[in-house]
Amino acid sequence: MNVFSNILILAVACTAFASCHDDDDDDHTIPNQETVYDIQGDQVGRPGLNVVFISEGDKDKFNETEPSAMASLFGAQIKSKLLALNPDYTTNKIGLNADQFSGALSTDVLNVSLNGPTTYYDGTNVLTGRKLEDDVIDDSFTLIFGGPNGTAKPGLVSDHVDHNDKDFLSAFPYEAAPW
Repeated sequence: MNVFSNILILAVACTAFASCHDDDDDDHTIPNQETVYDIQGDQVGRPGLNVVFISEGDKDKFNETEPSAMASLFGAQIKSKLLALNPDYTTNKIGLNADQFSGALSTDVLNVSLNGPTTYYDGTNVLTGRKLEDDVIDDSFTLIFGGPNGTAKPGLVSDHVDHNDKDFLSAFPYEAAPW
């Protein structure tokens, strides 16, 4: 029994010693605060913008482009797609002509109003943020197809999905619970 106990103690000691060595090869230096990461996975500030207005071959490039460069690189493409979708486009409900609206769309960021209502579009305020209950698709359709009064092509200004399938929560995380 004595030999067995000694072997057991030796085995436990060897295991403990083997697990205590430093096998962490990670560099523990503090990262350079000046590092700029070049690849952005997706902007997604405005739902559907890339899907609808950016050509298939440019979708990744659009996602990786700094927002400050988007208008110069993609503004003409967005305007061309806007006019292809709605050849009758003159101005929209917020008074933007094709050049102005394409310019507003071309920077795919989610703006945030610091001193006014936060909304995608509430009839007066436009792109000042986005609330969970904002009907982003209907608002976008209205601005693309609705013309100056928002009703020019009534069959194209709504997806007819009027609300979320479950109520949003009144406290963080606010999103509806999953089914």
